[in-house]
Amino acid sequence: MMAGFMGFPIGRFKGLLCGLGVICSWTMATPASLAAEKITIQLGPFQQIIEISDLEDFAKNGKLPQDLQAFSSFLTPQVRGLLNQKFQINPDGGDKFIDELVKTPQGKQLISSLGGIIPGSTSQSLKDTLSLTLRRVNGLSVLGFLRSYPGENITVDGTKAVSLSLDFNPTNLQSQVFGALLERELGTTSDVVLPKNINPALAGNQAVQFVTLTLRDSRRNRTIPVDIYASRAQTQQQLKQPLVVISHGFGANRQFLRYLALHLASHGVTVAAIEHPGSNAIAVNRAANNSELAKLLPANEFIDRPQDVSFLLDELTKLNSQPGQLQGKLNSQNVTIIGHSLGGYTALALVGGKLDVGAVRKFCHNSLGIGEAPGDWLQCAATGLKDGNFDLRDQRIKNAIALNPLIGNLFGKNGLSQINTPVMMLAGTEDALTPALKHQFTPFTQLQRSNSKFLLTAIGGTHLSISEPMYPAREATATSTLGTARVESLTKIAREKRGAETKNLREILLGLSLAFVKQQTTEAKIYQPFLSSTYAQSLSTNQLPLRLVSDLPSNLKNGLNMQLGRM
Repeated sequence: MMAGFMGFPIGRFKGLLCGLGVICSWTMATPASLAAEKITIQLGPFQQIIEISDLEDFAKNGKLPQDLQAFSSFLTPQVRGLLNQKFQINPDGGDKFIDELVKTPQGKQLISSLGGIIPGSTSQSLKDTLSLTLRRVNGLSVLGFLRSYPGENITVDGTKAVSLSLDFNPTNLQSQVFGALLERELGTTSDVVLPKNINPALAGNQAVQFVTLTLRDSRRNRTIPVDIYASRAQTQQQLKQPLVVISHGFGANRQFLRYLALHLASHGVTVAAIEHPGSNAIAVNRAANNSELAKLLPANEFIDRPQDVSFLLDELTKLNSQPGQLQGKLNSQNVTIIGHSLGGYTALALVGGKLDVGAVRKFCHNSLGIGEAPGDWLQCAATGLKDGNFDLRDQRIKNAIALNPLIGNLFGKNGLSQINTPVMMLAGTEDALTPALKHQFTPFTQLQRSNSKFLLTAIGGTHLSISEPMYPAREATATSTLGTARVESLTKIAREKRGAETKNLREILLGLSLAFVKQQTTEAKIYQPFLSSTYAQSLSTNQLPLRLVSDLPSNLKNGLNMQLGRM
């Protein structure tokens, strides 16, 4: 890393400008007579005064004024792109956005951290500045925040600003605010009456057998382990049950959702938990370059993962007709795919989501900034793919459950609109790795079949909240699977919630998954009532509120459509 002024590393300055305005994707505001004109940056004993107008000129035309020449090493085209990015908010809802923001845990910490960055500021003055920026230009920005701050000169502690820029992710903040609005606006129960003689979250009465297979795909040179969970009984009813395939996330393994596999199998549903050799924990730990998320994953893994599942179904079709303990238990022609994180992408690709490499490449080349979430960086591994018409759909897969899916720009603006099968999606509003706004809420609006799509939102849920309780904490942590300082700082702010505090989320996942799978059987009507907001409300708690919808209110959907238009 290059040395900077008074020994302060120049590379850190790339985070400084984001930290100054808090959210790098906010748009520029017009100057006001009482607005700040200059920034005094304090870096220990070093002070440097910068004209805000010089930064505005740089953002507009890319040329560095004389006074900014000393900063040429970090005022890069990428930083200019960050300054010009915008986050639009309806002016009628601007104050509501700020009010909801400061109620969230990360919003409260944001205001507290800003107080340390800007000496002499108060919580109220910071909130007023954010609100003023919104009212001026229907949006928020780095420069807009600075222009709106009272006084001619705003003094900033550069060291603390850099720390803040590393710790806070703008999309994660937006997700928390949207989640708070969702909790309030969808707080009433529906008129659905739940059956009293059925609890889909309780274990079934069938004993479960466990078999591990190691499959070899010689054509692609991949060895694929798979765990099979099946009922020991063999009844005529069981033969009519769908097969479930579980696809783990980046850096995890096939045991990540073991409790879910056991639950479904206890109800007579055979489950195949697959392990993807190019993106499991072993592959990630062996990666030669683990300092950049976009280089941790081979580009072709976005193709290989769905093909792993299709290969698995081919092999299970053969086993189903062969004598043995699995004969007749592998209904590979009627499959539900359940995927977490990168496995969520895998699931959506298999039911018809069209991978759009051009959209990913455009984002990663033009818009990827230091303030983006790890999931946004990870998707950029796909830019190494050649352009093409990627058709990864497998007609044997009839529906999909995508848990905290990594989506971002992988399907572009329209790739998910081509899915014509039922889809259930899970979002956690405090997911710092795949923030809900960009990776779940906005993509959900692309799905067209409103009568067969479901969005479960865990207000306060994190990326790993649904993980197997007995799954090793070392492997379940984001710092282990993603291994970067950026992720370490994120997980300090958005602590992963697991174990007892997310028990109700795992319970509803058990119930909803079973009810969703049963829609492909003659028992569909029996389990249909559980695919309702009534069921979600019955398991909701003050500590972790749950909301289930098949569509979003129009006022919230309009905001998400604006977000989709900028992807």
